[in-house]
Amino acid sequence: MASAVEQCGIRTILTSKLFLAKAKLEPVEGMIYLEDVLRQFSSTQKFFTAAAAFLLPTRWIESFANREKRGAGSLATVIFSSGSTGMPKGVMLSHHNLISNIEAVAQVFWINKTDRVVGVLPFFHSFGFTHTLWFPLVTGAGAVYHPNPMDAKSIGELVRKYRGTLLLTTPTFCAGYTRKCSPEEFASLRYLLVGAEKLRESVAHAFREKFGLSPLEGYGATEMSPVIAVNVPDHEEPANRQTGGKPGTVGHPVPGVTVDVVDPDTGERLPAGKEGLLLVKGPNRMLGYLGQPEKTAEVMQNGWYVTGDIGCLDDEGFIRITDRLSRFSKIAGEMVPHIKIEEAAQAILGDFACAVTAVPDDQKGERLVVLYTRQDLIPAELWRRLSETDLPKLWIPKRDDLHIVESLPTLGTGKIDLREIKAMAVQVAEA
Repeated sequence: MASAVEQCGIRTILTSKLFLAKAKLEPVEGMIYLEDVLRQFSSTQKFFTAAAAFLLPTRWIESFANREKRGAGSLATVIFSSGSTGMPKGVMLSHHNLISNIEAVAQVFWINKTDRVVGVLPFFHSFGFTHTLWFPLVTGAGAVYHPNPMDAKSIGELVRKYRGTLLLTTPTFCAGYTRKCSPEEFASLRYLLVGAEKLRESVAHAFREKFGLSPLEGYGATEMSPVIAVNVPDHEEPANRQTGGKPGTVGHPVPGVTVDVVDPDTGERLPAGKEGLLLVKGPNRMLGYLGQPEKTAEVMQNGWYVTGDIGCLDDEGFIRITDRLSRFSKIAGEMVPHIKIEEAAQAILGDFACAVTAVPDDQKGERLVVLYTRQDLIPAELWRRLSETDLPKLWIPKRDDLHIVESLPTLGTGKIDLREIKAMAVQVAEA
């Protein structure tokens, strides 16, 4: 937050004394408290303001409020990237960026005014900001919110009480709902959308078995406002069936978004089924990074946003994400993908979390380190079972580089904190 304040040049922070107390944050210069602001308005002022909102023509209200005219392409917000691999970058999004992404998602899910969006993701998370705050306001759907996505018990009660139909969350939080919520609490849900991290089949299967509803995995980036692609339910008619979702993929691109897969070194377009660097473009592509034109130029090339993700398009147009370009290690001259090793380890560990990173190595440049939370599986046994998989021998970490930990650090978005993971790996390696 301090980085965001500094980069944006923020001078005024609207907050609450109650929030500061709960979050255990110290007041800083420039804070204005909601409790103080609310006391400044009389009952008469509140009445006339409400009456004006209901009775006056929209254009009158707009002319009064918009003293400075702004176009659709003007800056609407700055959302900061999670900073899981480096310092957070301020992603500048326009009104056009946000509204185009909202309209695209509304088209593929046929959301109407009888729907109820259940918002549990924080508004500093791009998915939470665009699709739990602005999505219902623009589409006319209802909305209900809970501030803690990990509070499964309260969220289950919230969905049942307000008959929520659309829940947006992450696979990590979804696993908690499966354990703690009842089928009756989630009976009204039409869609469960998950993103921000890979959806493991074990998590999807458990949710489907308990609630009779398949989690729909999507894919996005803050730089794309954020949704790029999403799985949807299959469309069935008496004489026709359209496949809308495919397990292991992140779905089709949403309307208006174009996807290309190229060779990371040459930039040459690759055929269907061939893994390469994922490029995307559309009306939801950001304006750029706040105050960082060099970094903007690195990721916005010839109209495309360079995602940094490795993936492929299959013959039916579904996108499969296989790795992150930054999550490779060069070991003995060979590029080794962390995510594929994580997947092999996860198949052994079950529902217990794990993460793969790398530390410097004098002989091979880098060496892999695995941190995992399953307490009853000793590192020697995990190493033995990894050695029996199809992973190349070079990709299998040494026994001494497999470590049991109490928990893995996460960001407020639910993602694994990769910077902290690397710091933990360095610490255990030195020990």
